[in-house]
Amino acid sequence: MFAATRFRAASTLAARSYATQAAKNFRVVVVGAGPGGLSVSSTLSNLLGKDQVAVIEPSDKHYYQPLWTYVGGGLKYFKESERAMGSVMPSNAEWIQDRVTKLDPDNNQVELSNGEKVGYDYLVVAAGIQINWDQVKGLKEALGKDGVTSNYSSESVQKTYPFIQDFKGGNAVFTFPNTPLKCPGAPTKITFLAEEAFRLNGVRDKTNVIYNTSLGKIFGVDHYGQVLQRLADERGIQVNFQTELLEIDSANKEATFRNNATQAIHKQPYDFLHVAPPQGPPTFIKESKLADAAGWVDVSKETLRHNKYPNVYALGDCSSLPTSKTAAAITGESGVLKTNLIADLKGEKIEKAVYDGYTSCPLIVGREQLILAEFSGYTGKPLETFPVDQREITSVGQFLNKEVIPSIYWSGLLSGSWVGPSKVRNALKFLRPANLA
Repeated sequence: MFAATRFRAASTLAARSYATQAAKNFRVVVVGAGPGGLSVSSTLSNLLGKDQVAVIEPSDKHYYQPLWTYVGGGLKYFKESERAMGSVMPSNAEWIQDRVTKLDPDNNQVELSNGEKVGYDYLVVAAGIQINWDQVKGLKEALGKDGVTSNYSSESVQKTYPFIQDFKGGNAVFTFPNTPLKCPGAPTKITFLAEEAFRLNGVRDKTNVIYNTSLGKIFGVDHYGQVLQRLADERGIQVNFQTELLEIDSANKEATFRNNATQAIHKQPYDFLHVAPPQGPPTFIKESKLADAAGWVDVSKETLRHNKYPNVYALGDCSSLPTSKTAAAITGESGVLKTNLIADLKGEKIEKAVYDGYTSCPLIVGREQLILAEFSGYTGKPLETFPVDQREITSVGQFLNKEVIPSIYWSGLLSGSWVGPSKVRNALKFLRPANLA
C-alpha cells in the first residue's frame, strides 16, 4: 500500500552516493520523544508496522512537564509527572537511545553522537526547546540553593515548594525571560501560587511579591491578560514590565535586572527567587539547513511541512509555528501533521489539513482557582471549548487541568489518539451564547 510513496528515492540517489551510507534506514525517523514525537510515532508505527519508524531520544525518563507548576506549588508529587521512557515508547517503533548532533536533509540522514548515521524517507523533528541556563550569569551555580529555584528544572522544581514553605518574609521575586519559552504562562502561575501560600502561612504582610517580566504585559492575549492583571493588582503583586534578569549574585542574594525600554540597570535583593530561564532552539537545529533565521525548524504554519524540504515535518517547541509553545498546542499540531504525512505515505492527494494555531494556557491563580485560557496563537482570539466565558475563575477548571488532562495526556496524546478538543468544541458550539461566539 505504501510502496509507491518512496517519491524521493530516484531524485536523491545521486545525492546519497556522495554521503556516508546510513547504518540504518527507516520510512519515518522522529527526532524527540516528547508529547509531539510520541504522538506521531505511535500513530505511524501502528500504521506502518515494525522496523519502519525510529524514534531518536537519549533520555530514559519522560516527564509530563505541565504538572511541574503543581509540584512547585505543593499540589502534586514529582513522581506523578515521571514515567520510564520505555513504558511510553510505541512498541512498534525502534527506540534509538542517542542524541542527534547533525541534520543532513540533502542526504536524508541524521547523525548521532556516536557518529552513526540514520537514513529516512520522512523526517519529523519534535526535539523540544533548549534551556540556556548559562545566559543568566550565576544562575547555574545558584539554582536549588538558598531560595533560588526554577520549575523548568526536574531537580530544582522539587525544591520550589520547600523554599516557599521555609520563606519567612522579604522579597519574593519571579522572572520571565526575554526569549521564547515553553508554557509561557508558567512564570505567572507559580507567582500566584506562592503569593497564596505566603498568605496561608501568615507571612504575606511582610512580603513583597515582585514579578519581573521581559514582556510589555502580563500575558500575551489581552482577552485573558486583563483578568490576570486585575488579579495581580488586587493581590498586591508588583508587576514590572520589560525587565530582564541578567545576573544572580548568590553570595549577596542580589539579582541584576535591566529595563529593556530604558536600558537602566538595577540590583534587586531577594529572599526567594524563581527563575524562568532563557530558552531557544536546540543547537543542532539552529546549525542545520532546516532552520529559519531564528534557528527554529522552518515549516508552513498551516501544514507543518518544511518550507524547503517536502519530506520533513516539525511540530512542538522546536518548530517555527507562531503560537504558544505548549502541550495543548501539540495536540492540534499532531493531528494536522499526521493527516498530511499519512497522505504522503499512502501516495494520496488530499485537501491538506490546516492548523489554526490552537493553544491553551490554563492560568492557575490559586490552589483551587484557574482561568482556562484557550486561543489561537495566530490570531490572539479565543478558541474556547466550553459554552461559557472561560475568563471566569473556577475550581472546575482547576480540577480539569490538575486531574483530568494529565490522564488524557498519558493515555490519549502519547498513544496518538488525542488530537485536541476541536471535536468537543464543535459538538458544544450550539450551546455557546451569541455574545461569546
